[in-house]
Amino acid sequence: MIGSLNRAHRDERGFTLVELLVVITILGILAAIVTTSLVGLTATAKTNACAEELRTVQTAMDAMMAKNNISAVAAQAGATDTFSALPTGAGTEPLAPDFLRQSTTKGSYTWNASGLVSAAATGGCS
Repeated sequence: MIGSLNRAHRDERGFTLVELLVVITILGILAAIVTTSLVGLTATAKTNACAEELRTVQTAMDAMMAKNNISAVAAQAGATDTFSALPTGAGTEPLAPDFLRQSTTKGSYTWNASGLVSAAATGGCS
């Protein structure tokens, strides 16, 4: 009878409770690592998108100034994210819609008299 019980236990297949706990712990650690990595990627993506938008606005300003053959615009000290009426000054024309596809941007920007655009401290892309 004891021999038949030993044979019955040897024929059983499956995982022990300890093995299952080890696997669940490893999966939890891997999930934590992946989650942490994704949070960092989101912040990096936003930073890159903001930098690209700044380059786009600067390119639009440069194109408008080149097309109109001007070397100065009215400086914009107050932050703006709307370009349907900006910049202003002799010989200028609005950046949107001819030089920017959208009249508003995610971030807010300022520029000096020579047309150098910079991101404002306030706004979505600061």
